[in-house]
Amino acid sequence: MTHRISRRNVLAGGAALLSMSALGPAFAQEARLRVLWWGSQARADRTNKVNQLFQEQNAGVAINGEFLGWSDYWPRLATQVAGRNAPDIIQMDYRYIVEYARRGALAPLDDYLGSVLKVEDFDQVQIKGGSVEGKLYGISLGANSAAMMVNAAAFEEAGIELPTPSTTWEEMARMGAEITKAGKRKGFYGLSDGSAVEPLLENWLRQRGKALFTADGKIAYDANDAAEWFAMWQKMREDKACVPPDIQALDQYNVETSPLSLGKAAASFAHSNQFVAYQGINKDKLALRSHPLIDKEAKGGHYRKPSMFFSVSAQTKDPELGAKYVNFFVKDPKAADILGVERGVPESAAVREQLASTLDELGRAMLDYVSGLGALAGDLPPPPPSGAGEAEFALRNVAEQVGFGQLDAKQGGETLVNEVSQILARG
Repeated sequence: MTHRISRRNVLAGGAALLSMSALGPAFAQEARLRVLWWGSQARADRTNKVNQLFQEQNAGVAINGEFLGWSDYWPRLATQVAGRNAPDIIQMDYRYIVEYARRGALAPLDDYLGSVLKVEDFDQVQIKGGSVEGKLYGISLGANSAAMMVNAAAFEEAGIELPTPSTTWEEMARMGAEITKAGKRKGFYGLSDGSAVEPLLENWLRQRGKALFTADGKIAYDANDAAEWFAMWQKMREDKACVPPDIQALDQYNVETSPLSLGKAAASFAHSNQFVAYQGINKDKLALRSHPLIDKEAKGGHYRKPSMFFSVSAQTKDPELGAKYVNFFVKDPKAADILGVERGVPESAAVREQLASTLDELGRAMLDYVSGLGALAGDLPPPPPSGAGEAEFALRNVAEQVGFGQLDAKQGGETLVNEVSQILARG
């Protein structure tokens, strides 16, 4: 499946869209902004409260909010952009921003810096993360990092200590197998199958001195790397350290369908800003942990990244109003109280200071995790090239084929590298 912006995507998307009704009577409004984002119901609830607050403070403006899960979001956005029906405000990801900016789908925001967009107290690295070829196309909504979501209660039941920042993949696999063998819960395994999780693969590659992509937009790992990755997970499947492929196939890579949330695994792989949503639908107490190391001498493969951006569509009728909405979202004190750290640790120093004393246990855990990575965190990689989003879906497809035995690890490595290389060449 392709997720590039093209008219082929007009038939994509689908009925999974959850559309929120306009917050206010349409006929009484002078201006309207459509906002599209991915995420859980908890994120939607917070976002709609902020939308309501913006309307209350800006008479004559109506906000329409729409949200989907991650996998459905990108086909729908591509469909709307191709059909000249793009939302005014687009929640944008680091791996897609280059592609959408280069295709003219996003409005540059540089003219609003210092006037409408008052982001002087943002980390400048995160500002640059929303820039493409010298122009600003996205304002970061928070900083996060890849993480493990760990069911602390399940580990305790099995008599196993929680992983630490020095836990290796070999040790993690052994923990997973021991939890499965303990049999404390029916149909329960130690780990979800992370072979298709791109940020997890990236973390593993960075520990080996490699990356997903080169600075000039080519694949930065080879078939041997990918084969070793798939072989590691194949051994975990054989050892019953992770869920079998039929259970993993239920995962649509959102919070609700994760093996952790489905009660099938004691650990899954996500991003730190998703901790609030994961805990919200899991009865057991969860913990945030860093990804395992390839060996005890490894430096770690984490980095702090923009969890997501808000971008203004090039199709909007009022880009200045769009910029005003984005600024409100990231800087208004009342909006900050509503949003908390669900989209990541706020980029604004003033907002972080405001929230520090008010965060609940979950919020503090996220803040402590992102700020406490230490030597495990390296430099932010360059923005992924055009086609990176499609490359992520290629990983998922190949990983599933390896999981079900349709390809062995070596064939999977060769197939993945060939497919990703072709995708990037088209980009």
